[in-house]
Amino acid sequence: MYKLSKQRVLMILAVCLVGFILAVPNFMPKSLKLPTWWQPVSLGLDLQGGSNLLLEVNMKEVVRERMGLLEDAVRQSLREHRIRYQNLSAGADSVKVKIDNYNARTQAMGYFKKLEDGLEVTTDENGTIEIKYSEQALNMLAKRVIDQSIEIVRRRIDELGTKEPVIQSQGSSRIVVQLPGVQNPEEVKALLGKTAKMSFHLVDSRTTAGDAKRGKLSNTSRVINSAEGGQLVIQRKAAVGGENLTDAQVAFQDGGAVVSFKFNTIGGRKFGEVTKNNVGERLAIVLDNEVISAPTIQGPILGGSGVITGNFSAEEANNLAMLLRSGALPAPLEILEERTVGAGLGADSIKDGVFASIVGLIAVVVFMILAYGLFGLFTTITVLINLVLMLGAMSFIGTTLTLPGIAGIILTIGMAVDANVLIFERMREEVKNGRTPRDAADTGFTEAWSTIVDSNLTTLVAAAVLFWFGTGPVRGFAVTLSIGILTSMFTSVTVTRLIITYWLNRFKPTKLPIQ
Repeated sequence: MYKLSKQRVLMILAVCLVGFILAVPNFMPKSLKLPTWWQPVSLGLDLQGGSNLLLEVNMKEVVRERMGLLEDAVRQSLREHRIRYQNLSAGADSVKVKIDNYNARTQAMGYFKKLEDGLEVTTDENGTIEIKYSEQALNMLAKRVIDQSIEIVRRRIDELGTKEPVIQSQGSSRIVVQLPGVQNPEEVKALLGKTAKMSFHLVDSRTTAGDAKRGKLSNTSRVINSAEGGQLVIQRKAAVGGENLTDAQVAFQDGGAVVSFKFNTIGGRKFGEVTKNNVGERLAIVLDNEVISAPTIQGPILGGSGVITGNFSAEEANNLAMLLRSGALPAPLEILEERTVGAGLGADSIKDGVFASIVGLIAVVVFMILAYGLFGLFTTITVLINLVLMLGAMSFIGTTLTLPGIAGIILTIGMAVDANVLIFERMREEVKNGRTPRDAADTGFTEAWSTIVDSNLTTLVAAAVLFWFGTGPVRGFAVTLSIGILTSMFTSVTVTRLIITYWLNRFKPTKLPIQ
């Protein structure tokens, strides 16, 4: 007997219902305020207009600043070990110092190599030592600076309420920022022109924000907002500057996520003194004039590194580590290119895309009905359901729809009937071999399944390659295409089978309409 179990029918209907519910916001007025999980598909820059900025991270300035810090560390190391030196100076990409005594010079080179990972220390015949980063260390530094700069840009743009900004790296030192719906990017440009500064401040435990409102705030303290909500009173003078932080990573301690951090030599010494003298007090981590965390000092931290504990999830710890690194390596951003896309051009693109989709849909429907009659009409129903499920899936995962994404939808409309063509042709062959309508229909779906999987899997592989190696619009096309493939496989096989099963059981035909 050709039939589907009740559980399977309910599962198919449930998936369709969920897809329809998720797609509903796309047909509702934009003025309505909806929950964050129930939002329409966001339109990209090319569809709703906006601004496109190309930024460049000034890596030369980053390296120059690191050389200045390294110069201070070298001077401190030489003084600690009482080594006589002369002509200590920091250049654009190296630090040089002259030490005449051979034994002292050899000892100093050993000390310098321990200052920081990735340093190359060489000397010439005149006794001048040169300290610089290795090529590998510079590449790692560049990647880290780009990642941190992207995080800074994302934080600042999100404060403006810009919806779905696209922020991604381009090449080794550039960042592309796309701001859909922002027609005047001047405010954004001014915001991005600033460099994030991070610092560590002791919390004034003797004063509260309420005391400050009553005029009882000390001249050495100030009130600052906390990212966790509320306000804190911190000391005006930073205990340790963020420029002394060299790294911060997620770690796990006692089964929970923590953030480990590391200072350079100077920062480690300052941090050690602060934590030694203020055990039990809170130390506020301030980024962009906001406290992102204020942990309690559990004990002296004298090794130049420490751990921030708290009830962090792995994601929260990773975000905090990224923020700490962002403040540790401030990098000037230069605006290389600025383009503005008008909303009218985006509206024209949407209009043309919708028109192309309708024409494609009509062409597919006409072909299927002419070729397969009633079963072609069934296919039309599944194609419409497929479009709704695509829209619901894209809304749920927060996909940004661009013009290439519309091209992916149009392509999916044609591909959505491929599986049905394979199934119907197999049914036609089974009918010619003398099978009954029920057996022919059952065999058509069963035997065509492996071919359907193989054909769609190859397309998914191609879409994955486009997503992995592509950027921007290419990725948007790959995402839309992948979603379309998955939803079309579901509708073409399960939904179509459900409709045909109902038709067979309801009308009990003596022959199929595709013979």
